[in-house]
Formats: sequence, C-alpha cells, structure tokens
Amino acid sequence: MYKIPANTLFLGHNLVYVPECHSTNTLVADLVQKATATEGTLVITDHQTAGRGQRGNTWQAAIGLNFTFSFLLQPRFLSIKDQFYLQRVVALGITDYLYPYFGDDVKIKWPNDILISGKKLCGVLIENQLSGASVSQSIVGIGLNVNQKEFALPAATSMALQSGYEFDLPEELEKLVEKLEARYLQLKQHKEEQLKADYLQRMYWRHETHTFSAQGDEFEGKIIGTNQMGLLQIESSEGVRTFDVKEVTYLK
Repeated sequence: MYKIPANTLFLGHNLVYVPECHSTNTLVADLVQKATATEGTLVITDHQTAGRGQRGNTWQAAIGLNFTFSFLLQPRFLSIKDQFYLQRVVALGITDYLYPYFGDDVKIKWPNDILISGKKLCGVLIENQLSGASVSQSIVGIGLNVNQKEFALPAATSMALQSGYEFDLPEELEKLVEKLEARYLQLKQHKEEQLKADYLQRMYWRHETHTFSAQGDEFEGKIIGTNQMGLLQIESSEGVRTFDVKEVTYLK
C-alpha cells in the first residue's frame, strides 16, 4: 500500500505500516529502544486507538481515511533553546504540501495546528529527548484529516470536505513527506531566519484584532509572533503579553 518515497534523502526510507496500533509516537519510541529505528523511520497506521495530541489532548480519526503517522528525527545540531524551530519545520512542511490545493486559506494556529478557512485540519505532537545542551531525538506525530467527511466536532474539517473530492493516500503521503524533509533540511542548513519568516507569514490571526481569554479574563489584541522560546506574543492595551500552550484561548 504505502511505499518508500522516491524523492527523499532519508525520511520514510525505513517505512513501517501497521493496520492498527495504540499510538504511532509510542511505536516509534519502541523501535528506538530496540535499536531498529534510524533517522527518518516512519510508522503509519490506518487506526490509532490511543492517539495523543498536545498537552494530553486526544486525536480521533476515522479508520483508513486519514493520515496518522509518526517519524524520527535526530537533530543533534539543534540547541535546546532553539527547539521550537522543529515546530516551525513541521508546520511549514505540512502547509507547503497543502498550499497547491488550498492556497492562502491554509494557516498555522500557534504552535502547530493547521487550519483551513478557520477549521482544524491537522494536529501535530512533537516529543523531544534532550541530551546535554542539544536535542538528541525528536518523534513527530501527525494526524491529518484527508478523506473523512463526518466529524463529531463542528470545528474540524478535511481535505475532501474542503476540495470536494477524495485523495489517494499513498500518493499524497509521498508528497507530504517530501515537503517535511525539505523544511528539515533547511534547518540543518541553518536557514533559521527563513523558517521564522515563513512561519510568521502563515500564522493564523497575525496582525488582526481579535478577542482572547487568559486566566479567566477576556482581552483584545493582535498576535505579533513568537519569542525566542516559541511562546506566543500578543500585543494588547497592556503591552505585549507572552503565553505558553494552554495559557490562552482564541475566542473571536
């Protein structure tokens, strides 16, 4: 079904397909423990029974209709203080893949949710292992709604719903993996400023006045970007406020 990508240097060259598993992130971690996972190892499944999202959230997807996969990176060149660049790399790789289909309707909701026309299309979970002052290992989990057409949550959507047609999953996986590797190679080539600029350009609600909630209080502000550590920066009447994941809610 799925085949090794023809146009990547390493990502997906060790491709493991399982019909069902608890979590592809966990399965990649297990392969690392058994010393059978090299950088670029990719595990993909039709059905993830215990898919995990950011900060304890869950990821649910219809069986066989979407992408649920994880892959291994070993960015030992990356310092701990710069690890948010991995979030940028993955979010940009996914949006690079989607742009030919959906153009500027594709946005990154900080830190790495992918939206189309304001609805959630894709979630990302990145789990880093640190060693000394650098990132020794990163397991990247991606859940991308492709052909699913019914969702329990009205805020969710899929590529099929947005385009009006269905997609060939093996063919699309090759395209997506190529884009992800290309952005990772940019990071290895120390093109951090380009990655930062591209990420800012695609941020959802950036430079727009909207209402947010933090610590039970509502306030108006404009997203201006992220700081060095990747925390969200919102400019409000009180000045620039900085937030970590789960500390701020987008309202309207």
